[in-house]
Amino acid sequence: MKATGIVRRIDDLGRVVVPKEIRRTLRIREGDPLEIFTDKEGEIILKKYSPIGELSAFAKQYAESLSQMLGCLAGICDMDQVVAAAGNGKKELQDEDITRELGEFLKERKTQNAKAGEKRYVPVVSKTEPYSQEVISPILCAGDVIGAVLLLNMDQKDLFEEREICLAEYTAKVLGKQMEQ
Repeated sequence: MKATGIVRRIDDLGRVVVPKEIRRTLRIREGDPLEIFTDKEGEIILKKYSPIGELSAFAKQYAESLSQMLGCLAGICDMDQVVAAAGNGKKELQDEDITRELGEFLKERKTQNAKAGEKRYVPVVSKTEPYSQEVISPILCAGDVIGAVLLLNMDQKDLFEEREICLAEYTAKVLGKQMEQ
């Protein structure tokens, strides 16, 4: 565990303020859920909760199925990082933080099919070059956006069409319903 040198007192209601610097570094925003753990030494551990992370094995299977069926790079992300990726280029995507632009786009709650160079193209993670085309479909759970299904294409010839958009939306709905149960 990393020491920060920051000390906070518990108030009369049992609350502790997580310092702004730590919230910014860990991308914790107002309203974000946190898991609370304790260990044998009496330490309290706060961890940012990812509902999609709970389904990481299930999400990985879905990403692999989409990738095999469509022949593209498929990914599933929560609101912070890519939790599952499959296909050519998955190592560049898996466990990477999503861009601020993608986080903002997901708040709009709409599916997008865009080509690289278009004004509406949204970079997914900062490490990768733009793909020739992307489909982004938000995952909704109980009315909240909790992540997205990503289809990314490097091939300029085989562009995504209605079939790929429908599959991304279907996968997003299935994952959202799975989280509600």
